[in-house]
Amino acid sequence: MDTKGKLVLFAAPSGSGKTTIVRHLLRRFPQLAFSISATTRTCRADEQDGRDYYFLSRADFLEKVAAGAFVEWEEVYGGQYYGTLRSEIERIWQMGLHVIFDVDVKGALALKEAYPDCSLSVFVKAPSMEAVRARLMSRGSETPETLAIRMSRVEEELAYEPLFDKVLLNEVLETALLEAETLVATFLEVLPLPLEDEQSTAN
Repeated sequence: MDTKGKLVLFAAPSGSGKTTIVRHLLRRFPQLAFSISATTRTCRADEQDGRDYYFLSRADFLEKVAAGAFVEWEEVYGGQYYGTLRSEIERIWQMGLHVIFDVDVKGALALKEAYPDCSLSVFVKAPSMEAVRARLMSRGSETPETLAIRMSRVEEELAYEPLFDKVLLNEVLETALLEAETLVATFLEVLPLPLEDEQSTAN
C-alpha cells in the first residue's frame, strides 16, 4: 500500500503571521496533520513531549543528525537545535494524511529539496519591514537587542523568496487566509470544510 502523502511548507521571517495561517488551515482541512519538530530546548510547564515538540538531549539530537534521521535541522538562538525527523513525516503519512509545516525559510527549502515531487512551498510575506517590527514589538517579549537580531535575520531571509513555489502577502489577514486556503485546496485537490463544520470542530 502506498502511504506517501504530500508536504505543505509554510515559511516566513519572524512577524509575517505564518503560524496564524497554519493554525487556520489545520481547522479547515482535516486531511492535514501538523509536523512536530524535535528540539534540544527545555520543555516548558505547559508543553508535552510528543505533542508540542519531541524534546531531546543535545547528545541524542546530534546522534540522530549523524545517523541521518533528520530531513532538516538547524542550530538557532542560544545554541539550541531544532529539526524535522524523517520518522515524523512517515508517521503522518502512515495515518493517510498530508503534512503541514510551520518552519523557517532554510528548513522549508531543505524539505523541498528532499521531497521535490510532493511538496508545495509557500513564502509568507509581511507588507513591509515596518509592519514586521510592529508585530514583533507587539508580542512584548523582545528586548532592543533581540529585536535587532530578529530584524537582521528577516532581511536575510527575504532574499530566499524567489526560491519558493508561491508567495503569500499577509497584509489583510482575512484575505491571506482565503488565498492560503485556495493554494492548499488546489495542491491537495480537496475542498476545505464548510465554515459551520469548522466552527463545530473548534468548539
